[in-house]
Amino acid sequence: MAIAVDRARTTGHDRQVLALAVAINLGVLGLFKYANFVGDNVNALSGMLGGTAMAFPRVALPIGISFYTFHAISYVVDVYRRDASAQKHPTHAALYLLLFPQLIAGPIIRYKDIADQLARRTVGLDDLVYGVRRFVIGLGKKVLIANIVAGPADGIFQMPASQLIAPYAWVGIICYSLQIYFDFSGYSDMAIGLGRIFGFRFPENFRWPYIADSVQEFWRRWHMSLSSWFRDYLYVPLGGNRVAPWKTYRNLVTVFFLCGLWHGASWNFVIWGLFHGMFLVI
Repeated sequence: MAIAVDRARTTGHDRQVLALAVAINLGVLGLFKYANFVGDNVNALSGMLGGTAMAFPRVALPIGISFYTFHAISYVVDVYRRDASAQKHPTHAALYLLLFPQLIAGPIIRYKDIADQLARRTVGLDDLVYGVRRFVIGLGKKVLIANIVAGPADGIFQMPASQLIAPYAWVGIICYSLQIYFDFSGYSDMAIGLGRIFGFRFPENFRWPYIADSVQEFWRRWHMSLSSWFRDYLYVPLGGNRVAPWKTYRNLVTVFFLCGLWHGASWNFVIWGLFHGMFLVI
């Protein structure tokens, strides 16, 4: 599709080819990630209205489907914007899409940032040492911190409400805050370290998010590759903050609604995304 975008410039149909490529990618993501969610909600609504449940086939969720999709979309958009050239080598294109270290939890890499590294990269002793050190630090965050504090967090979250006194609630909140940060940050460290061992330089994904002074600053520090992806490929094309204030607010809520839905197919994530979007509006 990226090659087709390149070739369609002469006919002026490159925008239509881009739209088709994005639609196909989003269609694949929608089918595999959200079909079960839609089916469950249709049946729930049907039950509320007194109808009978329909039998929807269950769709298995491929590992890393969200990251595959975002890599593919950003690649074609970068070619459309002339930020990168269409890759003619199928092995290099596959390597970009399937680069395993960061496919499960990020960071999200962009084709224009890694295109040159696909064909030409070197691995020196310094790279190897840095990569191993970074991987070990990430593994320590995951195994020695995140997994340890997960136990109390899970236990407290499963307590009956009648037994959940304030001290327990605070311990649960703090443990979960540490768990989710060190789990995610640890995975990112391991991905960055593995990438460096093989000669790739991936972007940083966290910059001390819990010292942020506002929700806006938090999203400049937490999962930075995702925040910047939504900013450059959705928020700015919608008009960003260069439009009327109410449209800026609409753009923020739209972006974080989709950000929440991207994290998972459940109403919890939808509410979480809208919650953050409204705080950014405020």
